[in-house]
Amino acid sequence: MKIILYSKKGCHLCDVAKDLLTVFQKKFKYDFEEKDIYEEDFLVEEYGLMIPVVEINGDVVAYGKVTKDDLMPFFSR
Repeated sequence: MKIILYSKKGCHLCDVAKDLLTVFQKKFKYDFEEKDIYEEDFLVEEYGLMIPVVEINGDVVAYGKVTKDDLMPFFSR
């Protein structure tokens, strides 16, 4: 499983989502990458109003206020 967290510096909700994914990573095995949307213009256009955005295996599965309940179904498969 490959997880990408789209975020930006100074984003409290992004920090919360990253902390949650860190907890999940201790329990489940997956590749994790964090991308700052300001590194690529197209990412700002795509996700600027949605961050944080969690993408699992190429699909956006959660954004905004990301919770354990949003992510748990993808880890119990």
